[in-house]
Amino acid sequence: QVQLVESGGGLVQPGGSLRLSCAASGIIFSFYDMGWYRQAPGKQRELVATITSGGSTNYADSVKGRFTISRDNAKNTVFLQMNSLKPEDTSVYYCTGVRAHRQYWGQGTQVTVSS
Repeated sequence: QVQLVESGGGLVQPGGSLRLSCAASGIIFSFYDMGWYRQAPGKQRELVATITSGGSTNYADSVKGRFTISRDNAKNTVFLQMNSLKPEDTSVYYCTGVRAHRQYWGQGTQVTVSS
């Protein structure tokens, strides 16, 4: 049974930081490309950042220079370090893992940026 479990969301003030984690089980984690997406109320789910099995990263323009994606294959975990958070970053953040034709999603974690 494949599980992706996100953690680390919460309420933070503008300009603050949060670190999201996504722990994977039931897959050979090191083989999977991993990513973070987000979805705000009334909006489509959008890509935030991805990291390939080889460690190459890609970011949405809106988060470049503020967010950093990383992975620890020994711990089957992918991270999203979010700095300089803005109110428009408020969303539910989802972890995803992709390999060939298989894609799995976590349940999401809420991030709210507000004063």
